[in-house]
Amino acid sequence: MSKVYINKHPLVQHKISILRDKNTGTNEFRSLVGEIAMLMGYEALNDLPTEEVEVETPLEKCMTEMISGRKMAIVPILRAGLGMVDGILQLVPASKVGHIGLYRDEETHTPVEYYCKLPSPIEERIIVVTDPMLATGGSAIDAISQIKKHGGKKIKFMCIIAAPEGLKALEEAHPDVQIYVGHLDRQLNSDAYICPGLGDAGDRIFGTK
Repeated sequence: MSKVYINKHPLVQHKISILRDKNTGTNEFRSLVGEIAMLMGYEALNDLPTEEVEVETPLEKCMTEMISGRKMAIVPILRAGLGMVDGILQLVPASKVGHIGLYRDEETHTPVEYYCKLPSPIEERIIVVTDPMLATGGSAIDAISQIKKHGGKKIKFMCIIAAPEGLKALEEAHPDVQIYVGHLDRQLNSDAYICPGLGDAGDRIFGTK
């Protein structure tokens, strides 16, 4: 069964509340998305494998833990997912970054893929897929399916806002994926936008309309 983690941290919830405000400008919105990603990443990466290495302190040599194995991969779903990358890179600067490009067909509300570039060897990495919004779940499901086709196995998905419909769809499509959600909102509206939501995350991150 998939593991779903709904974040309850007061700092995360406070920052999401500012994101929701229609008067929050592009610069502050972009900064907040990165901050929230870093705070959520701290929780999402609590199972990274470690190994003991020898380090010499100013006083003596000691054995201490460091992250082991292949470097992690962050794979944002373009374009809004890019806004979360820097926050996670602050936690694990050596991570590789891939990209998956999807856009939503305005009539069918289904994702259309136009780009996929992943770090190699992807099958040996812990992969964190980022997208601020999980609405219908279509983009996340398709992106994770593409990663699996390329050999990805250890996959986590991170979003700031999710609709119950999208969360359910993603759980059912990829029960092996850990899902980290900043806040679970009420529902999708007839246009498949999350309510109360925060508007179009890509437009608000990049200042476009």
